[in-house]
Amino acid sequence: MKYVISDIHGCYREYQKLLEKMNLSDTDELYILGDMVDRGPEPIKVLQDVMLRSNAYPILGNHDYMAWKVLSRFAVEITERNAETQLRSEDLVNYMYWSQDGGSVTAKQFRQLETEERQDILDYIADCSVFEDVFVDDKRFVLVHADIHSFSEDRDLEDYDISDFLFHRADYDKRYFSRENTFLITGHTPTMMIREDGKPLVYQENGHIALDCGCVYGGRLAAYCLDTQKIYYVDAEEKYYP
Repeated sequence: MKYVISDIHGCYREYQKLLEKMNLSDTDELYILGDMVDRGPEPIKVLQDVMLRSNAYPILGNHDYMAWKVLSRFAVEITERNAETQLRSEDLVNYMYWSQDGGSVTAKQFRQLETEERQDILDYIADCSVFEDVFVDDKRFVLVHADIHSFSEDRDLEDYDISDFLFHRADYDKRYFSRENTFLITGHTPTMMIREDGKPLVYQENGHIALDCGCVYGGRLAAYCLDTQKIYYVDAEEKYYP
């Protein structure tokens, strides 16, 4: 079976409960639509768990990207030789904005790791894909974190810039792919902002499947099975952010 989860945001306990509910096995495939880190209580534990799973396929989210961008600069030991060149004013600005957007908990837990563990995490994030194209029977599922910005059906996915997948919000009123059995699966935008009823439930309209049910905001963590279209939910234990 192939499963998709999005926007765990450090909600480690809910993530573990969801895996148990799905009864995930080593022969299943687990796709994670980014934003594993920041805001929630245990982002590093989420990352470390995903890293140990050979059947997990993480897709880069904007928070994962910013964590990597900031921490890869600050993870280098500052010496007299590199003090003037290693850190730039841009790095400090990025750190400030990232911290204010929920990155402080990730930074704190990252600093508690051994040097080798830190580098393993940075290397792992750097190797994340920015999209996955998954086929199940006659259905095609295009998996991205946020959107395919400036989308054109005539344009190959490889031709987009990384920012096109990470930072914009999808237009859920618009069908992206004309083929009826092709679906765009996203996270990033909490479904409470998309659904007319404002509920933390998966949104499925216009060829979209939106999975970010706002667990870190006190909503739910959701998983979608590509083979059966079954949806699994775990309620947030508490509201972690803001």
